[in-house]
Amino acid sequence: MGDDELAQIRANRMAEMQSQQGGGGDQQQKMQEKAKQMEDMKNGILSQILDQKARARLNTMMIAKPEKGRQVEAMLCQMAQTGQLGGKLGDEELKGLLNRMTSGQATSKVKFDRRRAAMDSDDDDLDDL
Repeated sequence: MGDDELAQIRANRMAEMQSQQGGGGDQQQKMQEKAKQMEDMKNGILSQILDQKARARLNTMMIAKPEKGRQVEAMLCQMAQTGQLGGKLGDEELKGLLNRMTSGQATSKVKFDRRRAAMDSDDDDLDDL
């Protein structure tokens, strides 16, 4: 192989790599467009099935607990697509739905053992009285 052949192979390989990087940018842009389209569709469905107060409650939940908010959004969209929702949900209906959703989950409890706290060095001061 001569230098000319190696230079030609390098140039072809460089052009191939550049086209792959450019193609990757197009693919990334398509994925961003698709994600934006899905987000718009989800917002459209939610605006159709929730009134203003319920939508405000959902937005507040998204800020406080994003993971739970996404679960509720997905559940509401699924319910709307399967026809389980008759009309627009109000704030009270959304509260009831959230209560039903959280009632299935186990609540965490904190148990405080007071016996250890009672074994304090302050008790020694009272012995001298």
